[in-house]
Amino acid sequence: MANFSRHDVRKGLNALRWPLRLTRAGMFAENLWQAAWPLVTVCLAVLAVLMLGLQDSVMVEVVWAFAVIAALAGAAALVYAFARFRIPSHAAALARLDETLPGRPVQALMDSQAIGESDAASTAVWRAHQARMSARAAQAEAVPADLRIARRDPFALRYVAVLGFAVALIFGSIWRVGSVAEMGPGGNAGLAGGAVWEGWAESPRYTGRPTIYLNDVADGTLAVPAGSLITLRLYGEVGALTVAETVSGRTGELPPASAPEQDFIVVQEGEISVNGPGGRTWEVAVLPDEVPEIDIIGNADSNALGQMTLPFAATDDYGVEAGEARIVLDLNAVDRRHGLTIAPDPRPEITVALPMPVAGDRTDFEESLIEDFSEHPWANLPVTVTLSALDAAEQQALSEPRDIILPGRRFFDPLAAAIIEQRRDLLWARGNAVRIGQILRAVAHRPDDVFRKDTNRLRLSRAITRLETLASYGLTDEQQSDLADDLWGLALAIEEGDLTSALERLREAQERLNQAMRDGASEAEIEELMRELRRATDDYLRQLMQQSQRNAEQNPDQPQSGDPQNQMQMTQDDLQRMMDRIQELMEQGRMAEAEQALQELQELLENMRVTQGGEGQNGQSAGEQAMEGLAETLRDQQGLSDQAFRDLQEQFNPNAQAGESQGNEGRSGGQGRGNEHTEGGQGEGRQEGAGEQGGQGQQQGQNQGGEGDSQGQGSLADRQQALRDELRRQQGSLPGAGTPEGDAARDALDRAGRAMDGAEEALRQRNFADAIDNQSQAMEALREGMRALGEAMQQEQQAGQQGQGTSEADRRAEAQDPLGRDSGSNGSVGTEEGLLQGEDVYRRARDLLDEIRRRSGEGERPDVELDYLGRLLDRF
Repeated sequence: MANFSRHDVRKGLNALRWPLRLTRAGMFAENLWQAAWPLVTVCLAVLAVLMLGLQDSVMVEVVWAFAVIAALAGAAALVYAFARFRIPSHAAALARLDETLPGRPVQALMDSQAIGESDAASTAVWRAHQARMSARAAQAEAVPADLRIARRDPFALRYVAVLGFAVALIFGSIWRVGSVAEMGPGGNAGLAGGAVWEGWAESPRYTGRPTIYLNDVADGTLAVPAGSLITLRLYGEVGALTVAETVSGRTGELPPASAPEQDFIVVQEGEISVNGPGGRTWEVAVLPDEVPEIDIIGNADSNALGQMTLPFAATDDYGVEAGEARIVLDLNAVDRRHGLTIAPDPRPEITVALPMPVAGDRTDFEESLIEDFSEHPWANLPVTVTLSALDAAEQQALSEPRDIILPGRRFFDPLAAAIIEQRRDLLWARGNAVRIGQILRAVAHRPDDVFRKDTNRLRLSRAITRLETLASYGLTDEQQSDLADDLWGLALAIEEGDLTSALERLREAQERLNQAMRDGASEAEIEELMRELRRATDDYLRQLMQQSQRNAEQNPDQPQSGDPQNQMQMTQDDLQRMMDRIQELMEQGRMAEAEQALQELQELLENMRVTQGGEGQNGQSAGEQAMEGLAETLRDQQGLSDQAFRDLQEQFNPNAQAGESQGNEGRSGGQGRGNEHTEGGQGEGRQEGAGEQGGQGQQQGQNQGGEGDSQGQGSLADRQQALRDELRRQQGSLPGAGTPEGDAARDALDRAGRAMDGAEEALRQRNFADAIDNQSQAMEALREGMRALGEAMQQEQQAGQQGQGTSEADRRAEAQDPLGRDSGSNGSVGTEEGLLQGEDVYRRARDLLDEIRRRSGEGERPDVELDYLGRLLDRF
């Protein structure tokens, strides 16, 4: 550094040559833009107005006034540009470059040593300083130009001009700029002396295609959809321009070829000619409107109550407008025996409208026709189904006819099935009326062996009498329909029953299940019958327990009869496992084994002594265990819903998680911190549950579901299925049976189970939006079930405290509910207060609502996510 000289200084300054030139060029552009932006804005605005042809739709005086204003604005902008523009100097560029470097090294290199030149030490220090500044200057980079002029244009007029010019480029024409010359001096004379024309081709609205300005289309091929409206306007001397066309197919009285206004519809390919000055000729090619297509893509399915689901797919180039299904009886395929032997009464075909997508694209979609034809005369008979689709051009397409058995509700009670068969014969033909009355009398010949309720016997007797009376005078259509309704209601009452005896109801449920297995019932029907069997079993066990308690109260000193070692003892969990095994065998098609297992279950239920301890594990009552298990299920379901929402975001916006992970952690972390054992609220499975098997169902869900949040939809669906199985197990041991509150809790948990089934199916199909909706319904139903169960526990608790002291367990139950909340002021088990404390609750709610609104306003998000966010805003 001691040898650093002025030559080195010049060499350091020469190294700044290119950064200095680029900086000076940027300053030139900056000064030019700051001075010329008003002139550019005026030019773009004038061009936008002229290209859009606004001068042709207003009076000439307005055009002249606009021209004067534009000229004055342009002159003022030009004066402003010359006054403001300055060519940047070399020194100014060097100073700007030096300002961006620490320590101003350029200025240091240009300075000279003021004092101490004769001192060698001082000179060495100065040269060392300049060497450091030279090294620092060598790192200089060009300073970018600052083109921001928001301070000079606070109203953003430049953006308005740019937007108008962009619109003119899309929808306007550069050729329209020349039309303003016709409005100058002598312009009208030129127009009067010549002839001009304008034309438009407007496509049908349903195509979504824009209108074509024919003046911008050169001679050649013109492709338009069928049904397009051609509009031509001729100006100038009449006869100077004429129109000839062969595309409309008009054969009647035609307007003159020289008519100033001509409109016609394109129905075929041909030619359009404008003959005369500036005329053109186009070969019109018609874009065909394809006929829609529709087809049945699956077999007709039905649920346990007979509701039919028929999937179909439809396509069309511009979208399907409507569709319908026509169902006709396949008389040749009907087994013409018994009441179907005679000719049927004439009936119109069944016509139902097909469901269409409410929102979204209708050019290619799949939907399902869901209807219940259980009460129709053709239910469970062979029919032919034909679907039709209609597009906006009123073109209709028909699917291939599909031969199916029209689904309807099946009755497994023998008496109910016999009544339904005679109802079908009555609706088949009124001529069967006498025969039906005889058969029903034979069915009811020994009522004690057939009917379980006298009311049903009386209803059938009344229906038979009415049928025979009306048949003697001839049945009308209205009377036939009324009798069919009476028989349908009677069959439902017999099938579903309203038994007061729990044992009779249990036997009836077992008989119906046996009959269903012999008749080859569907999975949905078997599942419904198994659900009924579980309810009947719960009622029977409750009756046994109540009878045992009454016997113990009346004879407290009487010992139990029989040897305890020889008595059969089973818990409710044992019974639930047996019923789960029966359902599993039926689902696997092993009907013989399932029937044998059902028979064993029936014998056990009628001969066993059920044991249920008053206290569960850890000193908890059965109600406390059930409430704790439901709370765990609710938390796990919330975790699965959170994970499904994250998967929904990743499905349509893979980069969303990276940009929003911090916010999501803040939003979802609250639940995770409140439920640490569920690991962030993701439903990984709980370690402890109610009863001996409290955590088995969820542990299974964890094993099947995988170990992380990066699982695919299969693992999430498996965890949802495991949670559903756990809820089914909890339903089997739910206390409070027979009380209104207990029944309400069971109904709510049934709804939660059905919603979980829907969520599982949606997860397996990667339909995360529907899965989240079903999971929300499941959580709401779980909350309702817990509230109803809490009320049932409270009533049992109050009944047990009458005339007795309050035990320590009761005092604990009164102090807090199973969710850890304080008891309500009115003595209720739970309260909505105290879940969160402080003003932060309201701030947190506002933050979440603001975040939902922000995301719903981002149009680039997928439609399915926007729909979900919209539903959240509607709900909250």
